[in-house]
Amino acid sequence: MNGAESLIRSLVGNGVDTCFANPGTSEMHFVSALDRVDGMRCILGLFEGVATGAADGYGRMRDRPAATLLHLGPGLANGLSNLHNASRANSPVVNIVGDHASYHRRYDAPLTSDIEGAARPFSAWVRTSPNANTVAADGAAAVAAAGTPPGRVATLILPADTAWCEVDESNNTTATRPTIVAPERPSEAAIDAAAGILRSGETTAIVLAGPATREHSLELAGKISAATGARLYAQTHSPRITRGAGRVPIGRIPYPIKQAIDLLRDVRNLILIGGKAPVGFFAYPGMPSELFPPGTRVHALARIDQDIPYALEALVDAVGAARAKSPLAPLDLPDRPTGAISPEKLGALIAATLPEDAIVVDESITTGRTFMAASETARPHDWILPTGGAIGFALPVAVGAAVACPERKVICLESDGSGMYMPQSLWTLAREGLNVLTLVFANRKYQILRAEMANVGASNIGPNASALLDLDRPTIDWVALAGSLGVSASRAETMDALSHQIDAGLSTAGPVLIEVVV
Repeated sequence: MNGAESLIRSLVGNGVDTCFANPGTSEMHFVSALDRVDGMRCILGLFEGVATGAADGYGRMRDRPAATLLHLGPGLANGLSNLHNASRANSPVVNIVGDHASYHRRYDAPLTSDIEGAARPFSAWVRTSPNANTVAADGAAAVAAAGTPPGRVATLILPADTAWCEVDESNNTTATRPTIVAPERPSEAAIDAAAGILRSGETTAIVLAGPATREHSLELAGKISAATGARLYAQTHSPRITRGAGRVPIGRIPYPIKQAIDLLRDVRNLILIGGKAPVGFFAYPGMPSELFPPGTRVHALARIDQDIPYALEALVDAVGAARAKSPLAPLDLPDRPTGAISPEKLGALIAATLPEDAIVVDESITTGRTFMAASETARPHDWILPTGGAIGFALPVAVGAAVACPERKVICLESDGSGMYMPQSLWTLAREGLNVLTLVFANRKYQILRAEMANVGASNIGPNASALLDLDRPTIDWVALAGSLGVSASRAETMDALSHQIDAGLSTAGPVLIEVVV
């Protein structure tokens, strides 16, 4: 048994049975070992960002890690944007990066780089296996690190000789199942302080993040809100929000800074559960970085790595809300709009057509700002948002979500500009036959950057600026692009056509794409 075989055995034995991969020469012994070790499903992405984004989506839906397999430093670099998003989402990911054989590194071959240095800003745990005998234990340690609450990116670097060398069975470091330490509970003082704030009668907002936006935690937060009058908000970009009929409705703090400031203008207290105090996504001239008024009392009840359900249960008891009834969204589907396409009509149609238990992966950017509000009373579903701001997120994450939950329909809401960062995802969707309906909103421009130019005071958009903001000359043909990558596709230019095409896409097994001209 060589090191690569021992690593795969270790991963599978510790519950990691899916690997999103884009391998190269240094990873060939790992690839070969896949035919000698049972239990690992390996899925090819034609770009490393597809692999890392898919691992993010898988982790968000399964709450346990998938692995990636990347090729040396440049391969890792290609995947870093979606590792950034995964780390901001606290997704569990075991990120395996091949390296040159340990004795070959001193020759400074063309692909040599500081892989550990590149990995550390985007990983909570980094280790390079020193020899074949440690690989199994290093793999188990990576799984344990990735599963440490609330979830982390763990990067294991595998020099080629540690993969191809035989394991010395008499001197092998065994790969025991990792022990994952339970999250610590917030202090009684923190719970008492939050209860005191809620009893003060002052305007209070509870900002929920991470596990706090799942169904059980939202039900507890709803009880607290019903008993105290506190407002409930999700942070602007949440990894996963459980929503729709029968769930506690929760708005999110808007991305546009003026809207966010107006929303929180009268708030005197912020209670943070799983997140940080809200700040602007960027700095803007003449605007504050903090979205809440000066003098607002900010109380962190529970950090993201603490036991959030316990914190909410304890706060329910502390404010006497055990018998309070959480407000639940009714099932109230809007009529299907007709005629010309508009963002408001799109939100209504999406809300009307979402199937039961759908998973929505949303990178609709400017077109989709109203979509979440419109779907509050849709059928029960989960909504996934970009957490780190690195675009090219939705298509790869949809791949991972569909692999994690093959029985559920995934609805990918993608902007045309963002979609062009990772269009290779469509090939993986087709190859794996994944149950994903993708709507690409084609306004043929980076509309968000046009708005941001005004926000930062650089509002003079002349021909040179337009050349960097517009996606025309040539116009991207998403129907032809998707078809070339094996995905059935169509184009909608009216709400009536889009409604018909969504019905057809939802009834189709496997991937379907609709280009929505807006």
